[in-house]
Amino acid sequence: MEIYREDDIAGDQKSQKHPVYIYSDRDADGALASGRDDSCNHLLYDLSDKTIYFERMMFCFEIPTIYEDIAGNRLNLTIGGVRAYNHMNLYSKKGAEKFKVFIGFKNLVCCNMCVSTDGYKSELKVMSTADLFNSVMRLFQEYNISKHLYYMSAYKDSYMTEQQFAQFLGKSRLYQYLPVEQKKRLPQMLITDTQIGLIAKAYYNDDNFALPENQSAISMWNVYNLLTGANKSSYIDNFLDRSLNATQLTDGLNKALYGENEYSWFIQ
Repeated sequence: MEIYREDDIAGDQKSQKHPVYIYSDRDADGALASGRDDSCNHLLYDLSDKTIYFERMMFCFEIPTIYEDIAGNRLNLTIGGVRAYNHMNLYSKKGAEKFKVFIGFKNLVCCNMCVSTDGYKSELKVMSTADLFNSVMRLFQEYNISKHLYYMSAYKDSYMTEQQFAQFLGKSRLYQYLPVEQKKRLPQMLITDTQIGLIAKAYYNDDNFALPENQSAISMWNVYNLLTGANKSSYIDNFLDRSLNATQLTDGLNKALYGENEYSWFIQ
């Protein structure tokens, strides 16, 4: 990475989901595919009867020389993105290519991803690799790393009582079924019912971020990591949007603890 040329970059990590098989008239060399009219179980890979692509793919690079310690957790600067063909019409006339790109921090204790508003582009539309490069560089330059770390570090000094946490879980379940007009008046929450269940379980059982023994309150840093931990069950194409939403939700809940109204519905 040119912008981090003086820092070490760890090897890239890739995650792929859902191979999709396309049966086309021609193979990679332009010759007619011999298996064009055959059934699926008769098609041969070595004859290029099948063209395979992955519907969703995510890549990440860690920069371990840029890191911070919060509550005993090491966070490494991480850069990555997602390419999701299920968000594109592959049969339409070729237009702008779409990517999701982020820069943020990965908690090495649990591999949770910490994404901020200014470090994420949910839909980056480009027409060339040069456009992609310039857009990504602009994102990196606009990312306020100090601000991101400051807010995350502040979470460790705020606490949510067990009653408030239980209220938050209950309201999170109700949120899914609110009347449309009432939901519009509330901040967006992307956590699913299944993930709410994972958060409730982790509140008591997580090895690193559970409610401390003999305590009646949990730090917002732990709450944040319960949310980002549950998000690891998301599909790749939803993962980054929900990572950002976990950050926004944690920040809003933290402010609600001090009297701000925007997210107060979730804990009242």
